[in-house]
Amino acid sequence: MSFSELGLAPALLNLLKNQEYEKPYPIQKDSIPSIIEGKDLLGIARTGSGKTASFVLPILTNLQSSEITQNRHINALVLVPTRELATQVRDVFHTFSVGLPSPIKTMAAFGGASINPQMKAMRGVNILVATPGRLIELLESNAVHLSSIETLVLDEADKMLNLGFKDEMDQIFKLLPKKRQNLLFSATLSSNVEAITQFLLKEPKVVKINISEANLDLINQIAYDVSEEKKGPLLRYLIKSQNMEQVLVFTSSIYKADNVAEKLNKNGIQAIATHSKKSTKARRDALTNFKNGKMRVLVATDLLSRGIDIEFLPYVINYELPRSPKDYIHRIGRTGRSEAAGDAITLVTPDDQHHFKIIQKKMKCQVDHEDGDSINLQGY
Repeated sequence: MSFSELGLAPALLNLLKNQEYEKPYPIQKDSIPSIIEGKDLLGIARTGSGKTASFVLPILTNLQSSEITQNRHINALVLVPTRELATQVRDVFHTFSVGLPSPIKTMAAFGGASINPQMKAMRGVNILVATPGRLIELLESNAVHLSSIETLVLDEADKMLNLGFKDEMDQIFKLLPKKRQNLLFSATLSSNVEAITQFLLKEPKVVKINISEANLDLINQIAYDVSEEKKGPLLRYLIKSQNMEQVLVFTSSIYKADNVAEKLNKNGIQAIATHSKKSTKARRDALTNFKNGKMRVLVATDLLSRGIDIEFLPYVINYELPRSPKDYIHRIGRTGRSEAAGDAITLVTPDDQHHFKIIQKKMKCQVDHEDGDSINLQGY
């Protein structure tokens, strides 16, 4: 199937062709026609499956034939859990808005930054991508109005619920017009997501992309069994000996992220940590420099695992295991994207062995192990 069969606006088809998008991903193929028809939709797919474009393209198509609102009344609202994801989704809207007959203005709004510039920038906005807390602040300041919304998108709904945004989301839902289209995307279908689905969606189209469809087989996974005290030297050895560039390292805590980045820098490996304690500017600059190849290693926590969107990321290293198998898949899913293979390396201590077996069982995938302690790490 080609994009031309999905009902998209001609200007978008021309843009897709010029940017050499050859064919839609499974979630795009299954979602786009239903969204254009105005149906509610539940999409279950990991980040990196083409999910964002699956709602961006049909929303832009539908807005070409809608009455564009004015005076701080927006047409579409996208709720996201983090500022990184807000800017990422906004950028996708910007990319596909170029050259549309009816110009569309998209804006991202999030906390951790001054609200005044965001309030001033709301004039003429058609699509708002926002974190729940900042949206409520904008509403309380009368900087935005929700009464004209035609489409609501909850992106990474499971993450929003896990981060405790339910009360804010309920507050926002009460202010929305009853007649609207609702689109809910989530990496998992937990009991909390099911509950909000029952409340929010009316006879939805359900699209579920399983792990194999999400190209997990493009990821070359390997685990190194290593003692706790040798993890740092082993990490540095792997990066240097394999001449790795653009390496995303995951830790389980803010303290450990800072610690790992500090030790990498002391050993001549350019690295920076990014996490929730960093300012918005610091997080944005770190991600931009990493994407552009100006920073060799980015050390991140799980909070940011879904906000890091890099099309061709060659390496992901789990310095520490995540708490859940789902988070493990989200982490390694940063690589092996856009039909390009990638490497996912996991450092497994004796205390981690049982938990890592559970992760492999849930993933239905056996990961090859190597003995990290037998490697000569002198000098690393």
